[in-house]
Amino acid sequence: MSAMAFRPSSRAFALMVLLIAASVLGLAPILVRLTETGPAAAGFWRFLFALPLLTILASREPGGVGAASKWALLAGLFFALDLSFWHYGIVMTSVANATVLCNLTPVVVTLFGWFVLKERPHRLFILALALAMGGAFAMAAGADGGQGTNPMLGDLFSLSVAIWYSGYFLAVQAARRTAGAMRVTFWATLLGAPLLLIVALVLGEAVIPAGPAGWAACVAMGVMHVFGQGGVAWALGKLPASVTAVTILIQPVVAGLLGWWIFGETLTPVQALGGALVLGAIVLAQRSQRAKSVQATETKPQDASNGLK
Repeated sequence: MSAMAFRPSSRAFALMVLLIAASVLGLAPILVRLTETGPAAAGFWRFLFALPLLTILASREPGGVGAASKWALLAGLFFALDLSFWHYGIVMTSVANATVLCNLTPVVVTLFGWFVLKERPHRLFILALALAMGGAFAMAAGADGGQGTNPMLGDLFSLSVAIWYSGYFLAVQAARRTAGAMRVTFWATLLGAPLLLIVALVLGEAVIPAGPAGWAACVAMGVMHVFGQGGVAWALGKLPASVTAVTILIQPVVAGLLGWWIFGETLTPVQALGGALVLGAIVLAQRSQRAKSVQATETKPQDASNGLK
């Protein structure tokens, strides 16, 4: 592929940024377990330590930090719900399961686009979606069952996150029409931080990390949030939400490998097969967009000629 294909305005460059950002976010479940705080409190520290860097980066965009749009604030609400349920899921079930189940977002996003926005997906994308969901199910069902404090409840919590994360995706995509990625991420984070602190206090969580290692994990989560979530927000301004939702399924693959390496969580052959299916689905999803673009280009002249009859 030529260097021109990777210019900042190209789809290939947007895909590369998205893959890197999603891989960075694969660190999230690992860091949550290392924070030495409660699950919602970990989300609060993630947001709080991200805000200074987000403020600097957002101020460098055209228009600066500016005012918050309703879509950016809605994104913050959805993301606070997302992290509250997901962080509890991470504690209760395996890293791989929590990350996979919460990333069933492509189903919700695709169905919303299909039935609400009337954006019919290409047949190749439907195949990619089926492969991604099959891979996600394999990674969840293939776990050895001895991971986490309450695997069943943790799986249910993680599954509910797909709804909150879908809402976040769609809200960010709407907000990106009028604002830069860092401004949107800044306002969503600023709203989400106090909401997560309230959840942590109401549930009686340990809010303060027990030691230096816990503080280091909290700071690392903040940096990860800026580059990971900021990268996803940027890509949502360049790529369709449905394709972005499928592509970030590389996140559970990264998280599963890290969970196996750091925590010694068993990565069964079925889970490995699921990860391979997810990676294959990402490739198919991107090809489906190219096929859809070619199809649209081929039908335009025909439509124009029909209009002259």
